Amino acid sequence: MTAGHPGQGHRATRRGLLLVGTAIVLTGLNLRTAVNSVGPVLQEVQAGLGVSSGLAGLVTSLPVLCFAAIGFAGPPLAARYRDGHVLAGALLAMAAGLVLRAVAGAFWLFVVGTVLAMVGGALGNVLLPGLVKRWFPERTGLLVGAYTSALTAGGTVAAVTAAPVAGAIGEDGWRWALGMWAVLALVAALPWLAVPVRPGGGPAARPAVRTSSLARSPLALVFACFFGFQALQAFVLVGWLPSYLRDAGLSAAAAGVLLGVNQLLVIPVHAVVPALTVRPHLQRPLLLTFLGCYTVGWVGLWVAPTTVPWLWMAFLAVGLGTFAMVLALLGLRARTPQSTAALATAVQGWGYVLAAAGPLLVGVLLGRTGSYAPMFVVLLAGLAGMLVTGWQVTRQRFVDDELAGPVRAPDAASRRG
Repeated sequence: MTAGHPGQGHRATRRGLLLVGTAIVLTGLNLRTAVNSVGPVLQEVQAGLGVSSGLAGLVTSLPVLCFAAIGFAGPPLAARYRDGHVLAGALLAMAAGLVLRAVAGAFWLFVVGTVLAMVGGALGNVLLPGLVKRWFPERTGLLVGAYTSALTAGGTVAAVTAAPVAGAIGEDGWRWALGMWAVLALVAALPWLAVPVRPGGGPAARPAVRTSSLARSPLALVFACFFGFQALQAFVLVGWLPSYLRDAGLSAAAAGVLLGVNQLLVIPVHAVVPALTVRPHLQRPLLLTFLGCYTVGWVGLWVAPTTVPWLWMAFLAVGLGTFAMVLALLGLRARTPQSTAALATAVQGWGYVLAAAGPLLVGVLLGRTGSYAPMFVVLLAGLAGMLVTGWQVTRQRFVDDELAGPVRAPDAASRRG
């Protein structure tokens, strides 16, 4: 049958690639909606649940901790079940968590809903880089750029609409602002159910690389620190900056719009950065550019938050290009889809633990001092850490080469197949 219709397999492959690409982009749209929708209405969440600024810091740190803890389950699940089924289940859990968080009447129930809501983001974070490496090995920069742009677009809409939706509904409007994203998660789950198993790509044919083995890799460890420092910047920005701008004199809607403008400007940055990152000679210049923009943006907001806030947010948008750079580097620092998935899990899992300290520390220090000055000290210290670790990550090497056989075995097996 195949011999009689030589073009049939090719067309099926193209249809399969289109379906996988669509599923990846739709998943990207959901990766930050549950996180970015909280910051603009954080004060309303505090009032509605009756929590202190310290517990509010936990609210902003909890997604990061969930990304770390839940993300480690990604490769074992993908090794046992189809990637599409794992991600479909994760997105359905996300939808359920968003609804639960929106209707929660007590803080502990809000926490449970948040944990469920982060399942989709956590598993998507660690599985998508390996999926891109497996399905689109020659178009890694393009696909990473597509789904990071989708990620930013989803986060942008969530940030911009949260305060207006909450204000339009009135009392408890924050619940609708947080819960309405369950619909998008349900939509994104559907194409994964139809994604085929790629020949040679089923669970039995691609043994998982043990994430724990990467603890012996200096590259993986410094990569995790770099990821953590850059994630700290992003999660403090989306979690605390709207509250800072409101306390500086801006309205809730204006603070939300500024965050939205920032996220909107990140979209083209994320679209082009992966394609530039795959060129080794551009990696360190990109790193220095991002760090410089971060520094200008944070210092500007610290000393003149209401003067030209849109300009400071624009500088921060360029700085946030470090996230797209990190995702592209994950595929460049591992040789196989299996080692890429393991590296993505280790780097993001360990890195998010480090990043979680940022928003939580900001909340604690704000409660103790009543000032946002410590927030900027934490952020600028994180930039110094990014410079040191980023300089190491941009050296041209592979995590596979730092370990013994377990990482290389899947590659050899795949070539034999």
